[in-house]
Amino acid sequence: MKAYNYLLALACVSSLYMATASAQEQSQVVVPLPSVDDFSQGEDGWSFGLGLGIEYETAYEGSDEFGFEPEPAGGVQWRSGDNTFFFAGEAIGWRGLRADTWFFQAVVGFDEGREEADSDEGYLDGLGDQDEGAEVVFEARRAFGADWRNWLVGRIVTGGDGNLGLFGVGHRFGNQIDGSGSEINLVAVFHDSEYANKGFGIDAGQSAASGLPEYQVDSGLRSFGLNYNYRHYINKNWQIYGEALYEHYSSEVRDSPIARGDYEAEIGVGFIYIF
Repeated sequence: MKAYNYLLALACVSSLYMATASAQEQSQVVVPLPSVDDFSQGEDGWSFGLGLGIEYETAYEGSDEFGFEPEPAGGVQWRSGDNTFFFAGEAIGWRGLRADTWFFQAVVGFDEGREEADSDEGYLDGLGDQDEGAEVVFEARRAFGADWRNWLVGRIVTGGDGNLGLFGVGHRFGNQIDGSGSEINLVAVFHDSEYANKGFGIDAGQSAASGLPEYQVDSGLRSFGLNYNYRHYINKNWQIYGEALYEHYSSEVRDSPIARGDYEAEIGVGFIYIF
C-alpha cells in the first residue's frame, strides 16, 4: 500500500500533449492499468525501468506516527506476448492476460517485519523485533469488458506468518490504453489468526516485557480499504506515478493495544526512466 503528488506533471500539459499522445499510440501493454508496471512498449523481450519514489506513511501497522521514506522504483522485465516475467526490488514474479478479460499474477517477495525501533515514541518497546519473511502472492482480476474499465479483484498472501486475503472491485478512469491514467480500488481484507496476531497480538512474554495487556485477534475481517493509482507518460522514456492508500481497521483490530490509530494510510510520488 503506497501514494503520490502527481500535480507537477500537469505544469507543462500543453507542451507534453503531443509526446504523450505519440507514446500512447505506439505503446501496447499487457493490461492497461496504472497499477501494473509495463516497460515493454509493445515489444517482446527484455525491458528495464529505473526510478525513485518517496512515501509519507505510517511507521508500522496500527501506528499513529508518520514519516517519509525513499523507495526504489522500476525493475527488469521479460515479455513474451501476453506474459511478463519480472524482478523488482525484493520481488520476482509472473503476470499474464487470458481471454482479454482475465489478469493473473504470482509473486514471491518479502515482508519487512517490524522492529521496536519503528516507533519513535517507544510504543513497541518490549514487543520484540520481527524477522523479515518470504511471502507468496497470488492475484486475479476479472474485467467486465476488454477495455478494462471495471473489474473484480482477488488476492491471497501466504507465508510462514499466516495468510491474508483481499477481495474488491476496481474502476479505471479515462480512455488510455497504454497503462497511463488513474484507477481506484475498493476492497475488503481478511486475515487468519496467525497473520492477525503477528501485527496486533500480544502474548504473555510480550505483555510482561512491555507492560501492555495480553491480546489475541481471531480470524476474520481485518479492514476495508481504498487504493488510488496514477501514472503519466511525460514522453517515451519518462513517466511519473502516484499512489494513495487508506485502510480502516475492523473493531477487533482497533481494540488491540498496538493499534494507536483506527487506520493505516500512505501517499507518495515517484518517477521512472524506461531504457
